[in-house]
Amino acid sequence: MAKKYDFLFKLLLIGDSGVGKTCLIIRFAEDNFNSTYISTIGIDFKVKTIEVDGKKVKLQVWDTAGQERFKTITTAYYRGAMTRKSFENIQNWMKSIKENASAGVSRMLLGNKCDIEAKRKVSKETGEKLAKEHGIMFFETSAKSSINVEESFLALARDILQKSTKKTGPTGREVKITSSTEKKSSKCVLL
Repeated sequence: MAKKYDFLFKLLLIGDSGVGKTCLIIRFAEDNFNSTYISTIGIDFKVKTIEVDGKKVKLQVWDTAGQERFKTITTAYYRGAMTRKSFENIQNWMKSIKENASAGVSRMLLGNKCDIEAKRKVSKETGEKLAKEHGIMFFETSAKSSINVEESFLALARDILQKSTKKTGPTGREVKITSSTEKKSSKCVLL
């Protein structure tokens, strides 16, 4: 049976416990929201196939536990409205990505729960500034209100697709790699 996608990308959501990683994944993969989710134990994933620039891209979106006690489990998977504390911990997550992920991995910063303006602790401008410092994309999202969920996953998939279809040859010239039978796989990290 022929595969029904051109590329397979593995996305890993990391971040502190309670920031809404599971809700974002369920909103993206199933277009559903349930406010009664319990904390993720270890790691789980959902799959969704989308179209990016005319290509079928299968996204395997991994959900990690944000609690410190599961950090050894989640770092093993790097390879295969924010609260002030969760925002401050982004530097630690970025360091962990640098130490555990492949070089050139695509990253994105998400500020979830943007629909709860009254409880906001981190401004959009502060999130944008941090993303710029790390040279990554930034989106404010809301899994509950479905704000920028599809857009952020699509932007990240497009970034990975562009990186995976453009390789530099030994002469330094860009070489476009295409194959109708071989499936491409790439990894990225989504915060």
